[in-house]
Order: sequence, then C-alpha cells, then structure tokens
Amino acid sequence: MTAGGTARPVRLDAHHDGSVRYVPDAAPRLGDVVPVRVRVPQDAPTRAVHLRTVRDGEPHVTPARLDVTAGGERWYVAEVEVHNPVTSYRFLLDEPGGYRWLNGRGVHARDVPDAADFRLTVHTPAPAWARDAVVYQVFPDRFARSADAPAGSGLPDWAEPADWDDEPVGSGPSTPRQLFGGDLRGIEERLDHLRQLGADVLYLTPFFPARSNHRYDASTFEHVDPLLGGDEALASLVAQAHRRGVRVMGDLTTNHTGDAHEWFRRAAADRGSVEASFYHWTDAGHVGWLGHASLPKLDHRAPALADRLVRGRDSVVARWLREPFALDGWRIDVANMTGRYRDVDLTHEVARAIRATVAAQNPDALLVGEHFHDASRDLTGDTWHAAMNYTGFTRPVWTWLTPPGSTAPMLGLPVPRPRRPGGAMVGAMRDFDALVPWQVTAHQWNMLGSHDTPRLRTMVGAGVRPEGEVDAAVEVAVGLLMTYPGTPMIFAGDEVGATGDNGEHARVTMPWDRPERWHSRTFETYRSLIAVRRASAALRRGGLRWLLVEDDAVLYLRETPEESVLVAVARAPWSGAVLPEGLGAGATTLHGPDLRRGGDGLLVPGQGPGVGVWRLDRPAV
Repeated sequence: MTAGGTARPVRLDAHHDGSVRYVPDAAPRLGDVVPVRVRVPQDAPTRAVHLRTVRDGEPHVTPARLDVTAGGERWYVAEVEVHNPVTSYRFLLDEPGGYRWLNGRGVHARDVPDAADFRLTVHTPAPAWARDAVVYQVFPDRFARSADAPAGSGLPDWAEPADWDDEPVGSGPSTPRQLFGGDLRGIEERLDHLRQLGADVLYLTPFFPARSNHRYDASTFEHVDPLLGGDEALASLVAQAHRRGVRVMGDLTTNHTGDAHEWFRRAAADRGSVEASFYHWTDAGHVGWLGHASLPKLDHRAPALADRLVRGRDSVVARWLREPFALDGWRIDVANMTGRYRDVDLTHEVARAIRATVAAQNPDALLVGEHFHDASRDLTGDTWHAAMNYTGFTRPVWTWLTPPGSTAPMLGLPVPRPRRPGGAMVGAMRDFDALVPWQVTAHQWNMLGSHDTPRLRTMVGAGVRPEGEVDAAVEVAVGLLMTYPGTPMIFAGDEVGATGDNGEHARVTMPWDRPERWHSRTFETYRSLIAVRRASAALRRGGLRWLLVEDDAVLYLRETPEESVLVAVARAPWSGAVLPEGLGAGATTLHGPDLRRGGDGLLVPGQGPGVGVWRLDRPAV
C-alpha cells in the first residue's frame, strides 16, 4: 500500500560523519595528523572545500584537496592536526553567492556555533564488542523465579509478597515493597532465551541487599542480596553466561546509598567517623537524593570514599570485575547527579576515576552512565563510554510513534506526549548526536523503554488501537532501534509484548507459563530484526547519512568502506522515493519488500507502516 502520488527523488547534499569511511578508526594521539574525508554531490555548485579546525581556542581554515570522483560525488580529503585532546572541526563549502558550513547537524547557509562541530578525541573509545552488542536488561525480581527462591517466612519485614501473575502496583507505598521473588538462579535457567532472541549482553539492575524490590537503596556493596541467591548465585550466573557468549553488566549507585547502608549507619551514629565524610549534611541532618531521606547523597570530596567506592583495586567498582564474579562492566545509576550538589561539581572527576579503575581491572569492560536529558557535557570522551540515550533516541521515537489524539503524559513533563512529524524526530536526533564525539554516538545505549518508563507496546497504543496497528508500530520502532548507530538495549518483556503505564507498572513478570500472554509476532519481530543487524557490519559499525525525511517516513544510509545499507522506516503509507544512480545500481533485500528499478534509479516503495532494509550494490570509492 502507498499513499499515492509520485515518488520523491532523493537529493543528496555534502556529507561527513565520524565513521571509518570518513575518519580512521583508531584513536589518535596528540600531535597526530588525521586525514578526514567529505563527499559532495558532483552536480552541487560547490567550487572548493575547506577545513576549519579550532586549535587552542583559535579557528584555522585550510584547503581540502579533491581526492576522487565516483558514484556521482566528489570526495575531498583534509588533514586535522590533533593539537588538543578534543579537537573540533567542520567543513566550509565555497559556493557562488556565499558559503555554507557542514557540521554534525548537517549543512547550513548561515554561520553556526562550534557546539555541533565534528570532534576527534585522543581518549580510548568503548571496547570494540560494544558496537556489535545487543543488550538485554533484566529487573531481577521480575524475570524468573527458581525453586530456591525464598518465600513466606523467608522474606524480610519490608516485603509484600506477590504471586507471579499479579499486576505490579503502579504507584503508592507498595510500589517498592511488592516482591515477586525472581532471583539470579532463575535468570541463569533462562539464559537460552537471550541467545534465542539474539541478545549477547545481560544488564542486571542492582543485586546488592536493600530494603526495596528495585535495590537502588543498597545496604551494603560487599555482597549479593541473599534474596537473589547470594554471592555464589551471581558467580554461577556470570560463568554460565560467559559459556554461552553472553557478557554481564552490573548496576551501581555512586550518587547515594540507602539509609540502611553500613556506611550511613556508622555516619549517623558518629558524626566524627570517617564514614560521616562520605555524605552531604546540613544543619537539619543529612541530604537525601531529590529530597528522599531514605537515599542519603554521597559526598565525593571525601578521599576515603573514593578509595572504598570508585578508586583502585580494592574499591567496589574493581572487586566485582574480578573473579569469581568477573562482570563485564557497569551501568552507573544517576550518573548525571553523581558528585554534584550546590557549589560542588565533581562529576567528571568521579567518572574519570571510575573509568581508570575499570580500565586497570579489565580493559575490555564497558562503562555506561544513566542520563535522562542532555548528557553532552558529561560525554567528552574521557568519562563514561556512553549513556542511556533517552534524549537522542528514545524520546524522539516516542513522539513520532505516539498514536493520534493520545492524552498519555510525556515522561517527566506535565503535558501530554505529542505526535510529531519525522522532521522533528530527526531534528532532535541530529541535535543530540552532534554534541558528542562520534565514538560516543557509536556506543550510546538506544532504547524503546526501560525499567523507568512505560512499555513500548503501551506507548504506541495498546488498549486504544487495534492489535494489528500496534504490532505494526512495534515493528517500526524495533526497526529504528536495530538500524540506528549505537547499541540497542531491550527491556526484558518488550519482546513478548509486555505492557505498562509507567516505570513501576511496567515492571511486569515474564509470562513463562502463560502462553496466552506471549505475543509470538512481537518476539519474531525482535528476533528477525536483531538477526538483520547481526548480518550487517554497516548496521553495527557504519556511519549515518540522512537521505529523506518526511512527516510519515525517514530514509537513511548506514555505510562502511565495504558495505552500504539503506533503511526506510514509515509510520504510515507515503509517496516512496527514487534513489540517485550513484547510491546503488541494485539491492539485496535484508528485510521488507524488494526494491525495483525505475527510469531514474531504484524505487523505494511507499509502503507503511513498516520497515525496509536493503544492501546496495554501489560503485567503489
């Protein structure tokens, strides 16, 4: 089905990104001269291309040289001297009647600030495996319950036991107290589900003892919660995961502890103790994170706190990366607030300390920060390897796929979630991607939801739209997730069609013994699109070139030196598009309908809602 009308011709413009087709893949050192490439359509009025760099705060402009003409485009090369640890650059396009700038947000016929310039950084990027990974997030209490899980009299006094098929409480005092009894042995018993799906990284929300089901209020960092099976269960889970080729990441709160934490109890009992220096205090008492007294906020000015928590071999960060646990990295909770309070801002110092500790303990480990808004100040290349990409991916996709007339609230805002056109979605994506180095963009954790958000299926209209429309919208969302630069993360249950109105209500149990609650079509959508991603180096490691953006459809190219993959994602029928001859003379279908040739080039069908992915036959450059 198409929207009718004539297919739009794709009009190319100058393009550059930080991927290996344009920039050498290895991290440079100070003083290196790095060749960078830019491509300009052959029929563009561009007379010359110049490179603008910023060195010690001062801009420099040097000419680029024409390297080759192929596929209807001219390729230019320029050299960037890496004079500063983070060296920014953009391209000047000399054209009749004026000039245009090419930066991370695109091409502009006006002057632009430096914030969105491309960047080279000397800092070691995330481990190579992260670009190929598919992450599967598990909230341990809700995933699977083993025969060893405690029940009844074996539960702590704070817990309110729930049956596995009960609905999670979405708000109120029972929300953190409702305990379903999932444990680490249960996760271990279901590891084959991850491999069947295609995921190869297991990310666990906290496993430390606490007084809540979410465990972000740790009472110690020394042991695994006995409710989850204790230290032995974690060691066994990681060992079994590693045997299956699955990495395991933990979740650590460096911003706060629980008020039952052994450090805080000593601090509260003796304000002269070393532990008292670990926390922020006022005349009225301790500072609680966001005003929650049960979550005392850590003060990273204390040297002894750094030694115990984040710095060195004996720290909490390091010890769980070693045998017998051998975690493959950390997700840092509330990374954006860690080390920040009033006139204190040590976030970058803490992040660098954690990164140094992680690198010393396991150079192949990954470090990801939680961040719900603009994370660019904290992603300079030497802090977190990447962040949970709510602003640069999740929220733009939500607003594009919101059902017409929805009154559902926008996460974190006192307004309904709007339904926005494709231009608004892509504009937001480009804005946030452009503010960080490409090596960060390439490793961002992209999500369609997490344990802190409503479920994807609810977001796109479950319960208010016909099932077929919801299934189609889910496919569109997953198509974006699996073809966009970065690392896809799936919240356990999304792949079987789980629903939920908010973060707490969405923490549903996996319906292992309830086949009527298992959406087999949704599982196949995830499984097949993960397989498409795995079969293409361009989808895992390639650059990103936007080709066409319409209200109801977007078209983009993912490229490495060896492969070009075209992606079309549509939320509704649209007019379709005609590709320029230079992009490809033919195509192999990876997902969706076949492409056919028209008089002027390959025709991208205007079918929708749906996803199309094609490997293009292209001229060599």
